[in-house]
Amino acid sequence: MPELPEVETIASALRRGRQGIPGLVGLQIGEARVLWARSLANLSPTEFQARIAGQIVEAIRRRGKFLVFELSHDVLLVHLRMSGDLLVESDTAPQASHYRLILKFENGFRLAFQDPRKFGRVWLTGEPETVLGSLGPEPLDETYTGDDFYRDLHARRRQIKLLLLDQTFLAGLGNIYADEALHQAKIHPLKRADLLTQQKAEHLLSSIRAVLQEGIQRQGASIDWVYRGGDFQNHFRVYRRTGLPCTECDTPIERIIVGQRATHYCPHCQPLV
Repeated sequence: MPELPEVETIASALRRGRQGIPGLVGLQIGEARVLWARSLANLSPTEFQARIAGQIVEAIRRRGKFLVFELSHDVLLVHLRMSGDLLVESDTAPQASHYRLILKFENGFRLAFQDPRKFGRVWLTGEPETVLGSLGPEPLDETYTGDDFYRDLHARRRQIKLLLLDQTFLAGLGNIYADEALHQAKIHPLKRADLLTQQKAEHLLSSIRAVLQEGIQRQGASIDWVYRGGDFQNHFRVYRRTGLPCTECDTPIERIIVGQRATHYCPHCQPLV
């Protein structure tokens, strides 16, 4: 599943475009085609197609793992889930078999929502907070301080790995970046959140920000799904490195299951005290 760095990379590419492909900001949507009705979370295909036609893309941003398209009258929200991707291409290009939704623009290009496993969802709404309102703070928001993080950790008696994956606690983290941040902060994934000291909490928040910023710099990680172009997978410290030496101490990386999620850590650097 794409996490914060991958979604941020996609949002940036949709804003600025690439060689031969325009950015989408400022473009008017001519028409929409819904190819799989269940991709729509809150409207019928007929309602969606009629409502979005003619709207202009005014801004594109990210909130947690959601792509947020601010339109002239509504907000389009896209959650890619396990295998979703967004492609900008000429409207004359062949249509792939896994396209679930297409937005056609008046300049001859289209935005295609490709989703082989059909888990992704799309909302068109005038009240985006009905969807986004339950999300926790953004980990890269500098107004969210170490004191805030420490307070929030101590309000919950949960294993730290599971808490970091909870989107109502902190928005955007997933399995990859949680494992990487916990390793950098030298915290065992089973450690209870409310037992972390203030110093450890601040170190963890700093580590979360560091691995997310590195992920964005490297355009995300290209594994598990159809995301294109990132190379953060070549710089993992623990994730998917079971049995390989820790980059800090050479101890073999171990893999356990935490809340049905594969979790990778170094038993030497991250002891469960």
